[in-house]
Amino acid sequence: QVQLVESGGGLVQPGGSLRLSCAASGSIFSINAMGWYRQGAGKQRECGATIFKSGSTNCADSVKGRFTIPRDNAKNAVYLQMNSLKPEDTAVYYCKATVITVVGDNPRGYWGQGTQVTVSS
Repeated sequence: QVQLVESGGGLVQPGGSLRLSCAASGSIFSINAMGWYRQGAGKQRECGATIFKSGSTNCADSVKGRFTIPRDNAKNAVYLQMNSLKPEDTAVYYCKATVITVVGDNPRGYWGQGTQVTVSS
């Protein structure tokens, strides 16, 4: 099995910054991609930003220019650096990793437990 542990959420004022962390552990052969999704109250979960094994990234239009997604392959970790935060960024943020646990197996998605980010004055 694969476990994802997130940290770094909290309360921040509009215009502020916050950095989320996510570390994957367990039975990992390789990680194809890691990313951050978010779900605001009463809204569907949406993809915020993803980084692939190749290093390429993909971000939602709503966070482009404000969020970056650094990755530390040696630690099986991914981060979400959030700048210029807005009240509409308030959500539970979930880390997701697409992992191959055994050579030859298909990649599977694993989720973290989520961390709350609240942007409010």
